[in-house]
Amino acid sequence: MDAVVASQDVVRVLLVEDDAGDALLVEELLAEVSAPIQLTRAHSLGEAQPLLAGQDCVLLDLGLPDASGLQALRRLEQAAGDVAVVVLTGLADEQQGVAAVAAGAQDYLVKGQVDGDLLSRVIRYAVERARTEEIQRQLHEERLYAKEKARLERGLLPKPVLSDPRLARDFAYQPGRQRMLLGGDFYDLVEADDGTVHAVIGDVCGHGPDEAALGVHLRVAWRAMVLAQRPVEEVLFTMQRILAHERHLDGLFATVCMLSVAPDRRTARLRLAGHPPPVLVTADRAAGLLSAPVGVPLGVTGKADWPAATVELGESWSVLLYTDGLIEGRLDRSAERLGPTRLADLVGTLAGHHPDWRATVLDDLIREVVDLNAGDLTDDVAAMLLTRLPEGPNA
Repeated sequence: MDAVVASQDVVRVLLVEDDAGDALLVEELLAEVSAPIQLTRAHSLGEAQPLLAGQDCVLLDLGLPDASGLQALRRLEQAAGDVAVVVLTGLADEQQGVAAVAAGAQDYLVKGQVDGDLLSRVIRYAVERARTEEIQRQLHEERLYAKEKARLERGLLPKPVLSDPRLARDFAYQPGRQRMLLGGDFYDLVEADDGTVHAVIGDVCGHGPDEAALGVHLRVAWRAMVLAQRPVEEVLFTMQRILAHERHLDGLFATVCMLSVAPDRRTARLRLAGHPPPVLVTADRAAGLLSAPVGVPLGVTGKADWPAATVELGESWSVLLYTDGLIEGRLDRSAERLGPTRLADLVGTLAGHHPDWRATVLDDLIREVVDLNAGDLTDDVAAMLLTRLPEGPNA
């Protein structure tokens, strides 16, 4: 049991006491009651600091040769982290013990007014309280993390604005190795008043809360401009201006893929700002849109344009948009990366396995890429699958 000290657990205690008589008294009191306590002694705070690792509790005299009073407690807490602290005071200094508890110590004892049972009990209760406080701190951090994650999800991974029943959409997000919060990857999907469906996926270089916040700025700006039915060139140029204004580091950039599907759903206009090309899946093949021109990423240069390519979609299709975390994984522990061509082949293989492949393809795809990488991917992955559903009685 982690939160409670069981009655027979050995408690490791560091006694920080410069007076040999007082130190001997503590040892004798604990020996009298056969307390399961492993006692280590230090004569000063400086001597104690290297011994703190692995200790459950510190018995701290407030009158040491190299620190006294609350100064000793503060220095010890800075070095000891979450180790329980019980301070030892003289009868004339009992108020110091009260002040020490207010400053963070678990308890205090007055020298000369302690027997073995009381000393052992105070030590164990102090350790239990310290561990309980640590658990509460961790729970508080988890709640804060959950709230922060929810805020980032709302900003980076919003609900689509899509009413066309002919179109289906699926999304996936997976953070990179050992990162709990979302990174700077973002996506969005909006159907404009004229029937055009605009999809965007982007990736702010770097990882951390600043990059995630920048991704939120870019995604919100994109949606606002699209809903205002501004020209696509103006949308991307505005995103670049916002990136240059909001980024916390010079040279920080973002890659963006924007796909605008025409109202008839048979063609689309594709723009790439330093971003890997989407994969188009039709009835007979899956292929990366590798011939589309690739402009510079947002934020690299003040003057830039992002030429558009017309994509013939056909009657029934799916388009996979993704961030580069999906193609930067290694192949079978080698130095070779997956890349967009092999990704398209992998999507084609998954699409051929089952008629309902779209329902699980994003999760299946990420799992396959992780397996090929022989471990978790180092970068975040965001993916969007936009599908025109087949029409007719057999749809």
